[in-house]
Amino acid sequence: MEGLREDLVVLRRPGFAMVIAETDSLRGCAFGFPVGGDGSWWLGFDGALPRSIEQLAVSGNVFAFADILLRPHPQDREVARRVQERLLTDHQATLGVTLMDRADRQALAALRSLRWLDIGELRRPAGATTFRALVLPLGERTTARLEGLVTTSGGGGPGGA
Repeated sequence: MEGLREDLVVLRRPGFAMVIAETDSLRGCAFGFPVGGDGSWWLGFDGALPRSIEQLAVSGNVFAFADILLRPHPQDREVARRVQERLLTDHQATLGVTLMDRADRQALAALRSLRWLDIGELRRPAGATTFRALVLPLGERTTARLEGLVTTSGGGGPGGA
């Protein structure tokens, strides 16, 4: 499998998109939806949403990743990077967002290793689960706007407060 470049297949439906990475078999996929600029996706965020995130959200340049699935392989990070970037660029988004159960430390560590930034906690009104809100900036300019927002795993907001 060394040296093989996977093909990316994009599937779109209104309000949904998926990218599948494959060579001679499925390597992984990611899927999600564009986040509206009305702020409803952020309901239940603990504290004030960081201003830089709020500005990107209002602009409509945010894409929510519902899931990222990868086969175990030494090149997982490269496949994950390409699949994530493809979804973001296809939707003209400069920021990816996702929610992870804060108890799932293994998944949180995996996302952080893929350059996702932990910005705080969020609890959906109808659920008992507390989620960690993570963002994935696309491009140097967006990354620079978000510097200093990383929180600790037990924190409740930017800076771990």
